[in-house]
Amino acid sequence: MKLLSLSTALVICMFATASGSDSPSTNHVAKPVEIAGVHNAFRVTERIYSGSQPEGDAAFEALKKLGIKTIISVDGSKPDIEAARKFGLKYVHLPIGYDGVATNRLAELTKVTSEGSGPYFVHCHHGKHRGPAAVAVMCEASEGWTAEKAVAFMHQAGTGDDYPGLYRSAHEFKAPTAAQLAAVKELPEIAKTPSLVDAMVAIDEHFDSLKKCQAAGWKTPLGAADISPAQEATILWEAYKEIARTPDAAKRPEEFRVKLSDAEKSMDALRLLLQRSESSAALDPAFQQAGQSCTACHKKYRN
Repeated sequence: MKLLSLSTALVICMFATASGSDSPSTNHVAKPVEIAGVHNAFRVTERIYSGSQPEGDAAFEALKKLGIKTIISVDGSKPDIEAARKFGLKYVHLPIGYDGVATNRLAELTKVTSEGSGPYFVHCHHGKHRGPAAVAVMCEASEGWTAEKAVAFMHQAGTGDDYPGLYRSAHEFKAPTAAQLAAVKELPEIAKTPSLVDAMVAIDEHFDSLKKCQAAGWKTPLGAADISPAQEATILWEAYKEIARTPDAAKRPEEFRVKLSDAEKSMDALRLLLQRSESSAALDPAFQQAGQSCTACHKKYRN
């Protein structure tokens, strides 16, 4: 084998560096920052920060000292608007799911950054999945980010690879049209979130998708490229956790919360088996157990 010339080697080295720009391990596009009462915090741009749900007055005070004017929550739970107001901070509540940023929500997030008062702090619960996905598309819409840069930030923030819908939102980003932006009339402090019944209906839909995956040998069903077994199990696992954090769940009997916890644990077990690409011999009983836990809760509490 011939040795490369020095100039050729340099060219190859430069190309490799450029083409690897979206490597999650080397391309850190945001600056990690320390914020009291906030985990996984980043200064993403001059006017956009990202992190977990603020905890206590110290967190809101720290955000104010950073110059934050508006907090954007994409988490499903009710934001602490009273604590924010104490420090002169405004909340905008725009929850998104683990399956991606819907078109109408993208228009709302874009409108906040184009017409709202920044700098902005964007959070979900842990600051790892939905929050970074929202920041990614916001930066694509208003900061000139490429899809590669948006995805690189999500990797840096710790967004799991088992949330392909969130990554798809960044990969397939399309700027909202003028009509879509004009259709946004309200940016609520507290969004009207689905009732427990609505949430259980959505759970049913994802459970049906898992049944299709099982029928396909725990593969993506024919003609349903947007469905994958691991993704559906992960979304269901997150849905149970999200319901458990709602005020509606807190008002329910202890029996309900126990059943909900059982459903979460059984779906987590199935999710982990799917991640390890286990055989049907292991997956089928785990799915049956998850179904029994889900049915036990649905039968008594859905209606």
